[in-house]
Amino acid sequence: MSNWPGKYVIGLTGNIATGKSVVRKMLEHLGAYSIDADALSHRAVAKGAPGYQKVIDTFGKWIVGSDGEIDRAKLGRLVFTDPDALQQLESIVHPLVEQAVDLMIKRAGQPVIVIEAIKLLEGKLAAGCDAIWTTYAPESIQKARLIQKRKMSEQDALQRIHAQPSQEVKTAAATVVIQNSGTFEDTWKQVVAAWKGILPVTNSRPVVMRKTTDGELSVQRGRPGDSANIAALITRLAKGTYPQSQDDIMAAFGEKAFLLLLADKQLVGLVGWQVENLVARTTDLYIDSGIPIERALKILVTEVERASQDLQCEASLFSCRRKCSDRSPSGRDWVTPAAHRKLSASRPGGMLPSNRSRPILFCSSSSSARTVFCVQFSRATGYCSCWSLQAPTPCILVTRLLKPLL
Repeated sequence: MSNWPGKYVIGLTGNIATGKSVVRKMLEHLGAYSIDADALSHRAVAKGAPGYQKVIDTFGKWIVGSDGEIDRAKLGRLVFTDPDALQQLESIVHPLVEQAVDLMIKRAGQPVIVIEAIKLLEGKLAAGCDAIWTTYAPESIQKARLIQKRKMSEQDALQRIHAQPSQEVKTAAATVVIQNSGTFEDTWKQVVAAWKGILPVTNSRPVVMRKTTDGELSVQRGRPGDSANIAALITRLAKGTYPQSQDDIMAAFGEKAFLLLLADKQLVGLVGWQVENLVARTTDLYIDSGIPIERALKILVTEVERASQDLQCEASLFSCRRKCSDRSPSGRDWVTPAAHRKLSASRPGGMLPSNRSRPILFCSSSSSARTVFCVQFSRATGYCSCWSLQAPTPCILVTRLLKPLL
């Protein structure tokens, strides 16, 4: 029984580069609310955070970088070679992380919670979990991942690996062991099998439904089973400049989530987004040119914000690639002068810049009037800036849109 009534809490641990975050993302796809305790530990010592000055007082100002933040590389080299220093750091960080985890679990609306923490068993969090899941990978794979993904030298990679307790200690304490040395699909099958012991796996259902004069548009969460369709859409809309295979998308599911835009049950667009440090970041945006751009974009942005709020995010950022273009596929301005006047009249603070001086992609208010979207495209930078003023917490979105949007 967990410390949190009404919640089933999974403690997810494993040594460095064994794929903990991949498994956490998979559990998110299945409906769990996930907490990255390791990311929270980084936030706990960020400038202005409760642990910042304590760490500096303990280890000295030499660990502070030119930007005023604690240089994690310097700090890491110290604590991973000095067990006493590591213990001092953990005595500062762990209580702060435990407080944050407790608050986030109490706020979460999802019945299943997963806490990812490399030091789960060494701290107090494990005692409050219903189950312990451990990821495992051979040392040769750990080393290869650290060298390839984190750009470490072989010496640094081995130092990090050998600074941690044996993996067998964690697998012996585990309720579930995920062997994460094969393909993404192999790992996914193990996660689904273990999940079935908690909750039945159901098909992805639409998150929201919107009707337009051009037909019915809906948004639903993507699942790994949708990988082939997602790959086909991206390849088609990118016109061969960014070809994707089913395996590519399966691997992407280990890092991000997808929201799928459907028209009459056909996939016509998507966003790919990920959450880190309570910030949602959208990196992929594809919309078929035959779909009304204002409606499609509004629906997708709204659903990203809604999903971000469900995950207790503090901000939602859009950052997608796009080539500069002054006109839509039909050769018309994105917003006509008449529409521009109408939208400007509803904007708090007065008129929007004119189409000539700074083209407007779209600006609209949700039906609830709680969210105001304003996206402006700059020819000079190729970026679109999107502001969303959403109660109770304002979110600021900065967008650079994909070429297939055109």
